[in-house]
Amino acid sequence: MLLTALALAGCEQEAEPPVPVRPVLTTVVAPVTSETFGPFAGTVEPRYSARLGFQIAGRVVARDAEVGDLVKAGQRLAALDAKVPSFALNQAKADVADAEAQNANAAATAARQKTLFDGGSVTKAQLETTTAAADTAAARLVQARANLQRAQDQFGYTELRADTAGVVTAWTAEVSQVVSAGQAVVTVARPDVIEAVVDIPDGLIAAVSPGEAFAVALQSAPAVTARGIVREIAPQSDSATRTRRVRLTLESPPSAFRLGTTVAVALRRPIPPRIALPATAIRSQDGRDAVWLVADGRVLSRDVTVTARAAEAVTVGAGLASGDRVVTAGVHSLAEGQAVRLGRPL
Repeated sequence: MLLTALALAGCEQEAEPPVPVRPVLTTVVAPVTSETFGPFAGTVEPRYSARLGFQIAGRVVARDAEVGDLVKAGQRLAALDAKVPSFALNQAKADVADAEAQNANAAATAARQKTLFDGGSVTKAQLETTTAAADTAAARLVQARANLQRAQDQFGYTELRADTAGVVTAWTAEVSQVVSAGQAVVTVARPDVIEAVVDIPDGLIAAVSPGEAFAVALQSAPAVTARGIVREIAPQSDSATRTRRVRLTLESPPSAFRLGTTVAVALRRPIPPRIALPATAIRSQDGRDAVWLVADGRVLSRDVTVTARAAEAVTVGAGLASGDRVVTAGVHSLAEGQAVRLGRPL
């Protein structure tokens, strides 16, 4: 009995302790089927905008709309001092009245001379002189009426009116300021057609083409979105920022898309399915790449095909399926079939 007890004690001393279950960090495979181009910051701007100015020079005496006001077609926006144009208009009216009187007198004289000539009382030379005088008076009347029309137009130019309905976005002149003919004093934009305007770096512009649809979201409320179609790509890049301006027409945008609002523009494109893993998950040996899969509490080796490598990540093209759990750290210290427990997933 003593010998038996000693033998059993020796066996217990020689038995190896059980291998501890090792914790591992893992990640669940999820193939990527699309990629996002962007986002890029931009603003909402009107597609149609006009900088309006007076057609004559003068001093601004009235400004009837402010920035942000909605205006109707034909509504007066500003006015110039009309004293000088009114003087010219009154003079033109007087010239017309004088020309009409001169024309009527010359015509009557020519008619009398014609009657006398038919009776043989005047010579043909006298008749031709009075006829020429009547023609000159008629021409002067036409000229006077043309001058009156021009004076009326000049007087009308003292008021600046909106060509179309829109919203006032900027003023560049104040009351009492003297402006020249054609100088822009107010900008009116049409809010019915709006665009998202964004600047994209030269190195990425090749990925953008006219007619492509982007997702446009408000930066202040990302859940509010609209569809933007690329309408125009600037042919030249900005020399300072090395970016090109891209204009996207917004299709049925929500009312929150107001002029001047900041937006984020992005494009989501489908790509062939690919799997991204941390670089630490790959075991490379003899030109072959493999990963450890966790199944039923143990690790199993799986060969994979790596299609792209970076400093911290790799892209796996084949060998894994959606839902596989892959070990992402300490892969060189594991053995086939080793028992593991899950640590904090990545």
